[in-house]
Amino acid sequence: MNKKLVKMTPPPIETAISTRAEKKQVEERLAIGPQVVYETIRREGEEELARPASALAWSALAAGLSMGFSFVAEALLSSHLPDQPWRPLISRAGYCVGFLIVILGRQQLFTENTLTVVLPLLVKKDLSTLLRMLRLWAVVLTANLVGTFLFALCIGKIHIFDVHSQETLTSIGVAHLGAGFGTVLMRAIFAGWLIALMVWLLPGAESSRIAIIIIITYLVGISGFNHVIAGSTTMFFLIVTKVITWKVYVAQFLLPTLLGNVIGGFALVAALGHAQVVGGKE
Repeated sequence: MNKKLVKMTPPPIETAISTRAEKKQVEERLAIGPQVVYETIRREGEEELARPASALAWSALAAGLSMGFSFVAEALLSSHLPDQPWRPLISRAGYCVGFLIVILGRQQLFTENTLTVVLPLLVKKDLSTLLRMLRLWAVVLTANLVGTFLFALCIGKIHIFDVHSQETLTSIGVAHLGAGFGTVLMRAIFAGWLIALMVWLLPGAESSRIAIIIIITYLVGISGFNHVIAGSTTMFFLIVTKVITWKVYVAQFLLPTLLGNVIGGFALVAALGHAQVVGGKE
């Protein structure tokens, strides 16, 4: 009987690893699982939900101001490049600047919170968490928009840049107008989806954080997808310079873009991410 048991025992797996130090190095290089990513983002969401409204507001105001540099960087690059079909491929790289400042600076951006603070709600499923999430959304969105308006007011009323650059700022803004509600909504869904995916990728990124931010936000910019905060700087600039009215901004940009960003971040990333982790435990 013992001989049969010996024969059934599988042989040890051969490996090139021979020391504890080498085993530790292998473990450090293994990709973290979705459960770790999920829990990291969920805990971050819990921390954000517990922050005072004043702290959220100041951080979100800073984020709104910072996002204005995406608009400026894109315009400056475009104004210094020849009018060729390939110009947007380079000028849209400027779109990444504001996101880099906001994300690396840990400032509050509304579209990030369509994922981060939603996960605690999906876990707890209670009224208290829902109300705290809605409070955070309201504070962050309002402060973000105030920040973008102040930035647009500054560059629209104070002629910081030369005439050619000012004209480029206007042309970039006008290019975002004219599409129907459904088209803007779909573009915003893709933008919200990508930004939430970026947040999902960052916990395991380590030294690649900057590269991931640039790649994802460049894709949003080059594709012409609508982001409610980055795009509001552009629209507010047109309002300040009397190119469009507040009614045009709300009807043609704010409502479809806000709705699309929330759908993209909440439904396509938060809900699916939650489902894959919860489903893996069953």
